[in-house]
Amino acid sequence: MSETLSTAGWRAWLLSERPQSALQARLGQAWLSWNAFQRNRLAMLGLALILLLVLVAAFAPWISPYEPNVQNLRLRLQPPGAAHWLGTDELGRDILSRIIHGARITLYIVTLVVVIAAPIGLLVGTVAGYFGGWVDAVLMRLTDIFLAFPRLILALAFVAALGPGIDNAVIAIAITAWPAYARVARAETLTLRRSDFIAAVRIQGAGAFRIIGRHIMPLCLPSVIVRVTLDMAGIILTAAGLGFLGLGAQPPAPEWGAMISTGRAYLLDQWWVATIPGLAICLVSLGFNLLGDGLRDLLDPKRRGG
Repeated sequence: MSETLSTAGWRAWLLSERPQSALQARLGQAWLSWNAFQRNRLAMLGLALILLLVLVAAFAPWISPYEPNVQNLRLRLQPPGAAHWLGTDELGRDILSRIIHGARITLYIVTLVVVIAAPIGLLVGTVAGYFGGWVDAVLMRLTDIFLAFPRLILALAFVAALGPGIDNAVIAIAITAWPAYARVARAETLTLRRSDFIAAVRIQGAGAFRIIGRHIMPLCLPSVIVRVTLDMAGIILTAAGLGFLGLGAQPPAPEWGAMISTGRAYLLDQWWVATIPGLAICLVSLGFNLLGDGLRDLLDPKRRGG
């Protein structure tokens, strides 16, 4: 009974129409947003898939049944069974263990690309949108140059120049990913810079970069986050494509794209060698797409109004 009253008290405090502090107002808004997000079953499925990826990557050494790189040629190309749930590859390595450890590589690539590309795109887009004129023209023409090439082709060119390896692959993918975020941030900024509150802040003596950093960037962030989430699948596929071509993570790292590349030679008779990593890529990409759609529905005021 007391727990029920306590829960009701917290809910009443969060949903108060007259919050006593900014923290209470933010927590109340977060609670309402979470309740709205929960009603979207597909978005919750996407969130569950992403949380599963994170948990698998975090606890890979403990949940992996075998060492991912240990070879046993006597057990090569074994079909899925009790000893090896997802079978073994051409070197007798356990595919389930390699999939589990490969989740770490996928999460590492996705995280670094987002950390590098999203801030660059946000900065370029807000600066271009706020200043306009020749600054906007120069930055947007630079953005158009990157957007003119398919992402994978451009990433291949950068990796070829930098050399194969997972870190160079991350840099190459980040270089090709930021223009989309710059476009989104610029579109938001063009609307915000004419707002009355921006004019009021400018009259108070705030400089251009203070206005951009303190007022415009936070308002552009939700749209950029949605775009980043929707782009995760493309980032994963680009990383897998580089790995498939031997330009990403190098052997014997259990990178999913590289696993597909080595397994394609056995696709007709030993289908599991290439199919299982492909399914892992498909599920993670689906999870990010579903989560991105849910966030877009939640953060887009036009969709909420409908």
